[in-house]
Amino acid sequence: MTEPGRMEQPGPSDSRSETTSYELHRAAVWLGLAVAIALLWMLVQPLLLIVGGLVFASMLDGGTRLLGRILPIARGWRLMMVCLAVVAFFAWTFYFAGSQIAGQAEALRTVVAAQLSKLFDWAHAMGLIPKSGGGQAIANEIMGSFDRLTSWVGSALGAVSSLAMIIVLGVFISAEPRLYERGIAWLLPLEKRAGFYRTTDRMGFTLRRLMAGRLLGMAVEGVGVGVALSIVGVPMAALLGVLTGILAFLPNIGSIISGVLIILVGFSAGFETGIWAVAIYVAVQMIDGYLIVPAVARRSVDLPPALILGTQLLLGSLLGIMGLALADPIVAMIKVFLEERSKAVAT
Repeated sequence: MTEPGRMEQPGPSDSRSETTSYELHRAAVWLGLAVAIALLWMLVQPLLLIVGGLVFASMLDGGTRLLGRILPIARGWRLMMVCLAVVAFFAWTFYFAGSQIAGQAEALRTVVAAQLSKLFDWAHAMGLIPKSGGGQAIANEIMGSFDRLTSWVGSALGAVSSLAMIIVLGVFISAEPRLYERGIAWLLPLEKRAGFYRTTDRMGFTLRRLMAGRLLGMAVEGVGVGVALSIVGVPMAALLGVLTGILAFLPNIGSIISGVLIILVGFSAGFETGIWAVAIYVAVQMIDGYLIVPAVARRSVDLPPALILGTQLLLGSLLGIMGLALADPIVAMIKVFLEERSKAVAT
């Protein structure tokens, strides 16, 4: 029984309008989506670092698993051996090749600028392009863009904190991958966990195979180009080999950039040397494109080149060098997720 003087009339909180509840629910959904998109854009750089850590972890995990086939020891010891091998490789590269490569870097820029100037002057003489300030002006403009690109790369490589974060994330994730997988699965409903485990296993397998193929391609292209160019007498063969190996991490775009550099430097030493440089570049790309890439694609995920190139252009424009470098792994993981999602829906 209501006490005397107390109100018995309904108030605003007693509204039972289904239309109002439905509209409020829709507004909350759209507002949450807008906030999520804004947060995603604001946190895109940390998210890229996390993705980079996952990619690095897949490399370490792949090496650890491969080493486990011949060494029946604990995973921690195998992971430590892989990490030490990586550190030793980079230390050897910087110690033995650092001074030579640093000395050749400025010479490479001068040679490329001179060759571009000759190329555009020849094109003007043939009537292919109008004379607008001469070939030297066009070459200087292109080299200005090249300098901006190298400055971006230098800034990315100089971001020690970001690189250290990627390495630390990669080591921690590769040390105990199941720990983080179980932690994320715990946040999901019970009926969704089996599909989550299946998807992450497929993603990990795909990423390991993709990165193994990428590292193999980098080694084949870098060593092959460097050794072959030095044999035929192309200047700055060591630097061109290192650049080719690094740029091989970027499918399509990396091979185009390295090919242009190799051909320009090759023809700077003479016509015959330039022909040899073209032949070496084509041979190395055919080995990588027709032997290594198909073998890896059959074991991981087959990604159309046009899709990868388009994603690289998009992410490179939006997110810089990190987006360009991680475009391939991101597309591979999204494709695996969509495939597993479609299987779940079909069943």
